[in-house]
Parts: sequence; C-alpha cells; structure tokens
Amino acid sequence: MLTVGLDIGSVMTKVVLMRDDIWQSFVMPTGYSPREAGEQALARLLQEHDLTRRDIDMIVGTGYGRVSLSCIDKAVTEITCHARGADYLVPGTDLVIDIGGQDSKAILTDGAGNVTNFIMNDKCAAGTGRFLQVMAAALGCEVSELAELADNVEPAQISSMCTVFAESEVISLLARGVGKDRIIAGIHRSVANRVAAMAERLGTGNSITFTGGVSKNEGVRDCLARALGKEIITVPEASLAGALGAALIAREKLNKQA
Repeated sequence: MLTVGLDIGSVMTKVVLMRDDIWQSFVMPTGYSPREAGEQALARLLQEHDLTRRDIDMIVGTGYGRVSLSCIDKAVTEITCHARGADYLVPGTDLVIDIGGQDSKAILTDGAGNVTNFIMNDKCAAGTGRFLQVMAAALGCEVSELAELADNVEPAQISSMCTVFAESEVISLLARGVGKDRIIAGIHRSVANRVAAMAERLGTGNSITFTGGVSKNEGVRDCLARALGKEIITVPEASLAGALGAALIAREKLNKQA
C-alpha cells in the first residue's frame, strides 16, 4: 500500500510518501502558487522513487493551500493531520503546539492522535514564523541564525505583540545600543509567551510536542518550556508532521475500505 500526504504551507510545501511504516519526504518553497508547488513536490518525490501517480493508492492534502490541489483524493484539515503526525513521531503526545509561517495552533488530543479540542491564531502575525521573519529582517540577519545568536543572555523587553510596533521597538533598541543577542532572546520570549498563553486556554497536557517550521528554533522551544513549566519535545522531522499525518490518514481510510 502506497499513500501520500501533501501539506501546502504558506512558506514551505511538504510531501510524504509512505509504504507500510517506511516513509520518505520532499520539501520545497510554496512560492506564489500553492497548486503548482504541490504538483511539483509530488512529481519530484515520485520521480525520485521511480513511481507514477497510478502507483499511489491515495493522496490526502492538507495545509492552507489544500483547496487548490487537483491531484489529491481527499482534503483534511491541518489540525487533524498535525495531531496524527505528532502522535506518530512522539507516541503518547496529548498536546501539539504548531508554529508555522502564518499561524500558530495548540491542539489537545486523546493521547492517540485524535483531536479533542484546539485553538488557533491565524488573524495576527504575532506568535508565528512571519513575526520572526520580520524581526530577523529588522536585525539584518536570517531567520535560521536567530537561535545561534541568542544563547544564555538576558532577554531585552519586547512589550508590543503587534508585528509593526514590535519592529519599531527592535529598531529603537538597536539605536540605544542594546545587543542583538538580547533583542533576539526577547523576541523568542515574546513569541513563546503568546503561544503559551493560547495553549493554556486548552490545558497544558502531559506530553507536549512542538511541530512546524519554528520548532527548529531552540530559543523559542526553551522559552516555551519555561512559559509552560513543562518539557517541550521536538524531533528533527517535526516540520513534516502535517504531511506525515495526511499520509497516515490516507492509509487508515484505505484500510477501512478493504
């Protein structure tokens, strides 16, 4: 049985090919066209494994761009897919915190990958990867450099949660001679505190898994752990949780049809 999960995010498109419990992935920037990114990512992964679309038993699409896809058999919300993927990566997870490019989510589960409740911030850039991107640009560095530049320093106070005002605040701090490392630490704390406050409205869970592109940022993860007072688990494949969950859901649907 071959299934595919296709997660079209605002920044990156992820595709996972699953055969039994063995899976491979491919990631590329989404760019201006979610539909084209999804089709290209799928084609690249199939080509790498000498497969065609006819070889795939089911494709499930997820992410904000899922409605634009013509190559999928079914669309499933990213909430459901992230919960299933996180549980596969970290069995027993009962709270998933996902921070992506344009939104952040806290997903409460039953500890077996099934969603029981969730809350989502998709109206404001604060607490998302976009917020970090804007702050990195104001600091003259890359988003990927943020975690390395803020290690074991006292965070500067970033009081505004509005991205526009926070950017002005960062520029003002730089003008006053505050070190970039302290500013970045303050940005990490600001993002973590906002997401932690959102998660606490659901209940903090016993096993918390951090997914999404921002899960690669150790500074945000450490600040989240302090804000919630609990260990935050992440794994190298955490940014693929949505696509992996979609592939797993495709497999489950096929098994039910059998």
